[in-house]
Formats: sequence, structure tokens, C-alpha cells
Amino acid sequence: MSHENHPGRSPGDKAGQQFNSGIPPWTIGELPQAKPLGLKNLAGLIGPGIVMCGIQIGGGEWLMGPVVTAKYGGNLMWIATIAIITQAFYNIECGRYALYCGEPVFTGFMRTFPGPRFWMAVTAFLCLAFLIPGLSTNAAVLLATVWLDRPPGPEDSMLVNGIAYACLGCVVLPVLIGGKVFNMLQLIMTAKVFIVLGFCLLMGVCFVGAEGWGKVFGGFLKFGNVPVQLPDGKEGIGNIFDSLLSTGALPAISLTHIATLGAFAGYAGGGGLSNSSYGNFVRDKGWGMGSQVGAIASAVGGHHITLSHTGKVFPITPESLKRWNGWWKYILSDQCIVWVPGCFMGMALPALMSIEFAKNSPMYGKELPYSQPLIAADGVLHTASLGSWAPILWGVSIFTGLVVFLPSQMAIVDDVARRWTDILWSGSRRVRNQLKDNQARGVYYTILFAYVIWTFITASIFLRWPDAPKVMVTVIANFNNLALAITSFHILRINCTLLPEPLRPRWYSQVGIACCGLFYSGLTILIGWSTILPMLKAAF
Repeated sequence: MSHENHPGRSPGDKAGQQFNSGIPPWTIGELPQAKPLGLKNLAGLIGPGIVMCGIQIGGGEWLMGPVVTAKYGGNLMWIATIAIITQAFYNIECGRYALYCGEPVFTGFMRTFPGPRFWMAVTAFLCLAFLIPGLSTNAAVLLATVWLDRPPGPEDSMLVNGIAYACLGCVVLPVLIGGKVFNMLQLIMTAKVFIVLGFCLLMGVCFVGAEGWGKVFGGFLKFGNVPVQLPDGKEGIGNIFDSLLSTGALPAISLTHIATLGAFAGYAGGGGLSNSSYGNFVRDKGWGMGSQVGAIASAVGGHHITLSHTGKVFPITPESLKRWNGWWKYILSDQCIVWVPGCFMGMALPALMSIEFAKNSPMYGKELPYSQPLIAADGVLHTASLGSWAPILWGVSIFTGLVVFLPSQMAIVDDVARRWTDILWSGSRRVRNQLKDNQARGVYYTILFAYVIWTFITASIFLRWPDAPKVMVTVIANFNNLALAITSFHILRINCTLLPEPLRPRWYSQVGIACCGLFYSGLTILIGWSTILPMLKAAF
């Protein structure tokens, strides 16, 4: 039969649609012409990459930096190098699927065996980390510090908890306006990127010496450096490859802070299911076939925006392949010019602050409640050489921390609502049959407000313990590693089966995303074996 009679079947591909998932097949549309990239179309390129960069920038270093970079210098920054590069392959493959059919990858997951219900359950499990509102809680610590004019202690837990609840309530307000929800995200995240990186660059240029710069940026290439147990019982740095060449054996790797290092890797770049939103942003930006599908409308100003329940694909012809190559340049440029450099800067510049200032904080090296998001800023305040500038720079550091945490918490709220809106919009027969194309925002905001209520409950549980902010962040980041590992292989599966042959990933792209899955699988196994398993044994 012809492709037109079976619109869900990719042109020239019979394997991809043999399984009947119950989701209606793709319909046929025409791939629009992409505008040429250049200075005249700079606004057309800025979008998904900078939103992703803004979501992910700073949180890992603001929280894990004082522990990792201040303790180990730049020696472990190579972990971020692997994380960012492999995640770039992940993002690119999410973009590939969205360009072709206008669907986010989770809809693609549901098109594979054993079907939507199974993959909904898997996604629900992988979303568990998103049920913990770690970033708003850390923002509350910063606001409490400003209110008290000192770092909060256990006696201030009610104040911190109350501010955390207020932050959770406020972060949803921006996504209510803007026409498309994506438009407001793009505006806020662009501002965040310039504020955070601008401040950290200013601090680095003005107050960090050449040695500090060399430690951080040189650390991105120090592959194989690991914490080792020294003969005196202390921790040091060793290199796996040097040890194998000189002694033929691995060094005595210290696993004392393996969960923290796993969290560091989990926050480098993006991590977890947040990366999968790249395909969703590609659709909402209107790249490729996304312009034929629609977007999620905001509550205010989005009355005329619609979203199709299923994607649209284009027939493979010489002309459509030429147009595809034009859109493909958007994806590659967005990742290689915007996202990857932005992530490296997002890890490096806050690390400069950690290396230079964290050690000056009286809280550094101590297990104190509410200390983690404060250490770098508190170190600035206690740096004598800054003189009268120290209180001013401390205040700006606190403000920058808020710019790091609150927009990212807002993005997490959006991410959960967005993902489950798309899953239900395409995967639920009842939703497909009962809701029209202009009613997607009703599903989105229902999920969004339900999620906010749930995070209030979760915060109430976690905030019973003084060290809750640190525990929250560590749990979230390490759970993200598992999610990224599983979905990496599934994205590779759908792009190698559901897409037509000419559009499938080349061998190097397949290797890249497979390395992403293997890297995060290895971290998950290592942390589970060294940290979680002993905890379970002790409990039972």
C-alpha cells in the first residue's frame, strides 16, 4: 500500500510502524523552508538551546561547586566535559525526532512496544526526582539569609520552610502569560544566562588569578583524575591512566564523596529528563514540522494557539531532503554554538568563584544545615582583600543565586506539566476524543497546579530535617543519572526505527548517544553499589 494510505509509516521504512501502539498514525504535511542562518536571522536561531542552557546553568556549580571544585580544585572538571558532550548528542537526537514529526520524544517512546501504558508507568517512575522541590528550597535559604542578615540555623527552620512554600507558589506565575508558554521561558532564561554568566565572568576577571583560571579550564581535559585514598588516610587526587601505566593496577579510589560527584555529573549540562524537553522546545519554537503541529498556549494571550494530538511527517523527496538539511543546521548550530559553550561556561565561571572564595567561608568544610547554597557568597563576604566591596558583592552573589535557583525551579514545574500534557495529549484515547486542538492548555495548567500542590506536600516532608536542601539536591541529581541512562538508549531506538532511512542518525551520532547512556549507567551502578546498597543492608 502507498505511504498516503498509511500516514503513520515513514517513507521507505516498514520496520518502524509494525507495532500498533494505539496512538493514531502521523498525518502528512509539507516541511516548510528554513530561513538561512546568519546575523539577519539571529532571533530565529536563539530559542531551544538558550532555554535549555538557562534551565540548567549554574544550579550544579552553585550547589556542588563549593564541595567539588573547592575541595578538588579543577581536577574533576573532566567529568563535566564528558557529561556535556554526551548530552549534546542526546539533545541533538531529541531534536531530530521533533524536526521530522513535530512530536516530543516521549510520544515516540509510546509508539514503541509494549505501548503507551507501559511507557507512561516508566516515565512516572523516572519523574520521581521531579517531585522533590530542591531548587526553591535552596532559594529560600538565600532569602532567609538576607532577612536575618546571617546564615539561617536549625532554629530558623520555620522561616526557611515558609519562604520555600512562597517560592513554590510564585514560580508558576510567569508561565501564565506570553501567548506560548515557551515564549516566556525563552525570555526569562535568556535573561538568566546573561545575568549569571556576566556576574561570574566579572568576578573571575577582577578577582581570580591566572592560576585559578588554569585550574578550572585545564581541569576540563584532565581525564581520569579521581579522588584517591592516601596512605595517611586523607583524600588526594590520582589518575587512573597514570596508575595503570606505572603500576598496572587501579589507584585506591576513594568513594567517600561518590554521591556528591554523581550529583556533580548529574547537574553538568542538564541531566535527567530535562534534556528530553529539547524536542518539545523545538516543536514550540516552530522548527521543522513543529510549525505544522502547534504549541502549548499560555493562560493569557494564547487563545488562538492550537496543538495537534499527533505529529505530522513529510514525504521523502529530493526537495524535502534539501529543506531538512536547512533545518538540521538549526539543530547543530543551536547545540554547538549556544548550548555546549553555554554549559561549559555555566560550569567553569561559578567554579572560579568556588575555588577563589569558598575556602574563606567559616562554613566551608563543615556539615552545617542550610550551608550549601551559601558557601560561595559567604566566602565573598569574608574575603578581606575585597574591603568595603565585600558586602556589596555578597549581596550581588545572593541575588545571582536566586537568579540561578528560581527560574530553574519554574522550568522544572513547566517541564513536568509539559511532559505529562504531551503524554496524555497523544497517549490517552479519552483525551484525544474529548478535547479539541485549542484545549491543550487546560490539561497543562491542571497538571501544573496539581504538581505545585504536590511539591508543597513533598517539601513539608523533606523540610523536617535541617540538612534537607543538600539531601534534596543529591537525591535529585543521582536519580537524574538513571533517567538519562534509560532514555538515551530509547531515543536511539526510536530514531533508528521510526524515522525513514535518510533521516536516521549516522554511526557517530549513534555512538555519541550510546556513550551518554553508558556513562550515566556506570554512574548509577557505581553510586548504587557504593552508597545505596550499604544503606539498604544497614536498614534491613
